[in-house]
Amino acid sequence: MRDLFVAMFREEWRIHAVLFGDAVFALLPVLVGAMAFMGTFLVPLVNRALPAGDLASIVHALYLLLGVMVGGFGLVGNEVMNRRFGQASFVAYAARTLPLSERQIFSAFVAKDTVYYLLFWVLPVVAGVAVASPFVGLPPGAVLCLLVSLPLSFLSGLSGLFLVTTVWSRSRAAFAVLAAVAVIAAGASVRATGGIPPFPPLALYRSFSWAVLAGTGIGIGAGFGVSLLLFEPRSPGGEHRHPDRFTGLLRRLHALPYPALTARDLLDLWRSGGGVGQVLFSLVLPLGLCWFLLSLLGPVLPPYGVLTLFSVLAGVLASTIYTWLTAFDSPGAYACLPVAPGDLIRSKLGLFALLHPVPAAIVLGAAVLSGNGPYAAPALGLMLGVSAWSAGIMVYLAGLSPNLLVYDPRVLFTYLFAVGLPAAGLIVLDLLDPWSGLAALLLVVPAVLAVRAAVHRWEEAEIFLS
Repeated sequence: MRDLFVAMFREEWRIHAVLFGDAVFALLPVLVGAMAFMGTFLVPLVNRALPAGDLASIVHALYLLLGVMVGGFGLVGNEVMNRRFGQASFVAYAARTLPLSERQIFSAFVAKDTVYYLLFWVLPVVAGVAVASPFVGLPPGAVLCLLVSLPLSFLSGLSGLFLVTTVWSRSRAAFAVLAAVAVIAAGASVRATGGIPPFPPLALYRSFSWAVLAGTGIGIGAGFGVSLLLFEPRSPGGEHRHPDRFTGLLRRLHALPYPALTARDLLDLWRSGGGVGQVLFSLVLPLGLCWFLLSLLGPVLPPYGVLTLFSVLAGVLASTIYTWLTAFDSPGAYACLPVAPGDLIRSKLGLFALLHPVPAAIVLGAAVLSGNGPYAAPALGLMLGVSAWSAGIMVYLAGLSPNLLVYDPRVLFTYLFAVGLPAAGLIVLDLLDPWSGLAALLLVVPAVLAVRAAVHRWEEAEIFLS
């Protein structure tokens, strides 16, 4: 197992190093750390604007959200085993001929991905804060506590969603029981504490305790252990029969430019363990956590301010629907067919648009339930405009491989700058006048132009990333 983990770890590095170069790939955590370093200088200003202690809560909630966003191993585990291995991971594919079970192979894959996320997205932030701490008066003890609490926040979200998605994949009835137990336990904790129970990693940051650290570690380890025990891989050689839904979908999608490709992507999403599960765990649950996180800012925002920020975040998250449609679809499989890269991009964007009623319904529901129903239209316009622009930039920068090229520091920095700048401007305008959110729909025009440029760019590329 140790040798398999090391081989997978080195192979993952070599895959990205071949694409970007060793130095460029190694610069990604440096970029993340530099952003954290610069952001630390805003801490005194933010602390004066927010209620005491809320900044720490927000940071830890963000890393909990990051863990939730990447922890759906149970949902896509079979696709990882049967489609990613053999295409991108030759070590894991070769291990199938050795005396190792598929559960052992998948365990090494999960461990490797977890370590990479910690090294590239979590620990660099702590390093950036540590370097900046003497300049902002942050005590060394707080930095040490952050070194423990931030990784635990991330791992809590990751292991929790790993467990939930694994149970979902095994049995919908068991998932319903687990959800009911979680709701009952949460309700009992709220009644017992008279409010929202403390998040253990955040409690560690505020007041370190070996008992809390041990309990948190045991809980995270149990989540990973139970998830791996429950994981049940399907053999790629097995036979799976499905009813013919392609013909019906082709008829219903005939108005789209590429109905056959769009129907194929929709069926692939559904049969790969996505569908309802992907929407539930990649949109609904993260957006629920975003709403809770943003509600902490309620006292310092206008009455509609939380809805404004939520709509922008919903737009950014909705744009990741495009990454669902490209996660396990290898463009190289189309190389021998009369299908151009632009055809694939347009077909996936067509399905991307068809799935947007889901985030739209979430934003409208949030507007009504929060008492901001009169501002539902600008909130919806804000979400749709940001989502279209974010997806357009993503397609231009990464084509059909956004899940891979996100590790290129140049791509990541350009994406964050190109999306963050107009999003920040829209937030400021909307906070001044809530109806200015409708102006975000103007972003659809440059988004369309970005897609056209992306099609030309990726059709001219000599190497088509898989």
